[in-house]
Amino acid sequence: MTGELIWIPMAVSAVSGVAGPILQALQAAKEKGSANKQAANEAFQRARDASKHYVQNYVNRHGTLKVLGMNESMMLESVYTGVQFLKEWNLGRSESLRRLEERHRQKGRRGFQLDDTGKQQGVSVANQTQYLMVLGGPGAGKSTFLKKMGLEALKGSQKEFKHSCIPVFIELKNLRFSNLTVQQAITKELEIFGYPDTFATVALEQGKLLLLLDGLDEVPSNQIESVATQIQNLVDQYSKNRFIASCRIAAYQNQSCFHRFVGVEMADFDDEQIKAFIDNWFSSRPNLAQDCWEKLNSGEHEAAKELTQTPLLLTLVCLLYQRTNRFPDLRATLYERALWVLLDEWAGNKGIPQEDLYKGLDTRRKQMLLAEVAHDAFQNDYLFLPRQTIAEQIEEFLGEIIPNEKPINGEAVLKSIEVQHGILVERAEGVYSFSHLTLQEFLTARYVVRDSQKIEQLVADHLTDERWREVFLLLPGLMEQGPDELLLQMEQAAQKLINTPKLRALLHWATQVTDSLERGSKPAAKRVSAIFFSLSLARALSFSLNHNIALNHDIVLAHALSLSLDLDLDCALALNHALSFDHALSLSLDRALALDRTKIFKSVDFTVLATQLETLKDEIPSNDQPLEIRRAFAERPRKTWFDTLSLDPEWISLSEAEIEALNNCFYINHLLIKCQQEALRPPKNWAAIEDRMLKLEEEDLTPRPPSLAGKGEA
Repeated sequence: MTGELIWIPMAVSAVSGVAGPILQALQAAKEKGSANKQAANEAFQRARDASKHYVQNYVNRHGTLKVLGMNESMMLESVYTGVQFLKEWNLGRSESLRRLEERHRQKGRRGFQLDDTGKQQGVSVANQTQYLMVLGGPGAGKSTFLKKMGLEALKGSQKEFKHSCIPVFIELKNLRFSNLTVQQAITKELEIFGYPDTFATVALEQGKLLLLLDGLDEVPSNQIESVATQIQNLVDQYSKNRFIASCRIAAYQNQSCFHRFVGVEMADFDDEQIKAFIDNWFSSRPNLAQDCWEKLNSGEHEAAKELTQTPLLLTLVCLLYQRTNRFPDLRATLYERALWVLLDEWAGNKGIPQEDLYKGLDTRRKQMLLAEVAHDAFQNDYLFLPRQTIAEQIEEFLGEIIPNEKPINGEAVLKSIEVQHGILVERAEGVYSFSHLTLQEFLTARYVVRDSQKIEQLVADHLTDERWREVFLLLPGLMEQGPDELLLQMEQAAQKLINTPKLRALLHWATQVTDSLERGSKPAAKRVSAIFFSLSLARALSFSLNHNIALNHDIVLAHALSLSLDLDLDCALALNHALSFDHALSLSLDRALALDRTKIFKSVDFTVLATQLETLKDEIPSNDQPLEIRRAFAERPRKTWFDTLSLDPEWISLSEAEIEALNNCFYINHLLIKCQQEALRPPKNWAAIEDRMLKLEEEDLTPRPPSLAGKGEA
């Protein structure tokens, strides 16, 4: 392993350069100032031997990462991505819940980290700050950063860390297994690799150590105050050394003794860091790295991408992608795995004892509790919650499941969950949110799926609310008996939106002009394309469709293409091109032929239409002609198009309310398709639902208004 690191010899020389004078001083003191050249040479050789041993063992112990789900460790430097810190962390920050909500919604992004201005590179901050406290949530990369700074301190002339120090990495959680103080642990760490027992004291006195004190929050709660005091005493007594400590924010807020430390909060990974991490992870397979990155940015995996803002969950995403060269088929699978990592596996993997205040609150019940908190907040459109509200929910929940328990302290349980798992995070004094919106959505779906009445109410209240889209997409992946009832309820809600004569006539027309036994794209795809084309045509021809309202092009086109996966690429592009109308295109031969290639319409002769449009081009009046003549001519291409399509202009002269209803109908049908694709168990009734999309039942058919056929020329 270490043989691959070409800087090891330089590291040995660099550490020897620091350790040599210390050992020579110890030797001189031992011999009461004798200038024995042989003794000095022996001291230097011992320094070099001990330094070589120390460097190799430091790299072996702290230059690797144990990755969840993998038997073998990975070299830290093979996947390490430079971190950034937010501007100086403010322990006394205070911001109202209302202001936090406003800032989050104005930001327009899914992530909760609101203040991402003034970010600084982590190594630069470490170079500039002698006493540094690195803060962040679980899996934010705090320990990895400390290990990386230790490696950098070893690298001699190649190092990014600009101070000549010997790094000493101490996992503070291990102090619980011994009676050692922090200083004794430092001494032991150096002694076991060949340095004399007095070496640490002299090195501390001369300011030659970089002390990396990892995981203050992982110290048992009954010892944390003592350990914190010891660290501050070390700083006061040996102030020439450099200190980098790490702690979760929740555990650090009540520590007042670190008055000489500068606290910085780890920033969420940005796109550049995420891509760099993925490139490093798949360094031997760059094509797979690019594929993974592109899928994360495809839009369909927006919620999954939110998880990748922390190294722990980004590692999980890469690991899952590596196994199958794709993301899990069901998004619920990924999110459930991420939640389990935070609730159970991560702490166990790091050897952190989980100090449950109540024996009845096991991992499964914690998930139930968090699901209830997530749902109630989501139901009330809250992303941020007062501490007291969550504490009361905790007390009520625990009172039900462990009724004989001693008086329950909800705030203490909340703090325990925050410190151990980081799923709930204090964003300002007394104000909490979930660490990731994705986890809140998943837990909300978990809560809803247990009760059929809640599912029915969800459909009634939130089906067309895009804020709940991810919750709907998660439900089918959690339904062990299949999502048939959910899909039927969604279908019925979509059908109820087609409730005016014009909308019913438009759907009936779409069915009539696209109904065909020919093989090709699915009938529902043809219907949605025909409807959208008819309204685009009305706008292009400056027909009396309100120009301030329009169908959502992205939703409708996505709906058409997801229904019509068997359309070849040329036809799909032709459809998109044909839908992109403006006034000039109303006379375009190309657009008519593009529509012909899509095979959407059953019996429309687009060749004849193209010929008629070409003829009209030759008859366009000049600008010198009277206004009445130009207006009269403008009606002719309109009538040509409408006659060819057997489309009555009244059917597409829709009100704002009708346009909104049609938009919502398209949205629900598109959501139906996505929900079907996310189902844990394939729905039995899907073929029938798909066949009925945007198609009226026979008893709902409304007599069609008179068509334009037979009317006189304009």
